[in-house]
Amino acid sequence: MNPLLASVSEVALIGAHCDDIAIGMGGTLLTLAEQNPGLKARALVMTGGATERELEERAALAALCPGGSVEVMVHDFPDGRLPARWNDVKDAVAAFARTSSADAVFAPQRHDAHQDHRLLAEIVPTEFRNHLIFGYEILKWETDTPQPQLFVPLETELAERKVAMLVEHYPSQIGHDWFGDGSAFLALSRLRGVQCRSPHAEALILEKAQLSFGRP
Repeated sequence: MNPLLASVSEVALIGAHCDDIAIGMGGTLLTLAEQNPGLKARALVMTGGATERELEERAALAALCPGGSVEVMVHDFPDGRLPARWNDVKDAVAAFARTSSADAVFAPQRHDAHQDHRLLAEIVPTEFRNHLIFGYEILKWETDTPQPQLFVPLETELAERKVAMLVEHYPSQIGHDWFGDGSAFLALSRLRGVQCRSPHAEALILEKAQLSFGRP
């Protein structure tokens, strides 16, 4: 079983916080960039604007998309309070969607226990209505690890490279127990690898897709 998205020229990446995208799908982004030269990645992040977190995010996403172009927009909504700013968050995602030509959209998944992540997961499909949307998982304190159906296989070298980039580019997060030296991220990718018979993997939740049999 090896479904193939034949070619990808542009992806939309959406995160609540600086580092969500890199944690949830950094290996997938590396894979996309390496297999699709000239990939355009456009990222929307809701919190951390005009802080050291924004600088970290810009450097990390550029490193995770080698050979491609990266556009990053970081807003300064209050961390942990996105539901209280529902209208503004909805407007920001809508404005981002209107300028998107993405072949695929990556965002948090609906069953994420963090309120900021969950809100984005609910809003994104209402604005990206004709797109292939994948939800990524974010390892953290909450016990909300999903039961995924889709996996992006990663070789050990690539999984280790992703984790090294996380540690290098997000020094402000090293003190958090879920972040630390990155070993927890590597453990999760190894687990996901076991579940799809690969050395490592990242898991994705499919929001919605059309299935066609025979010729397109």
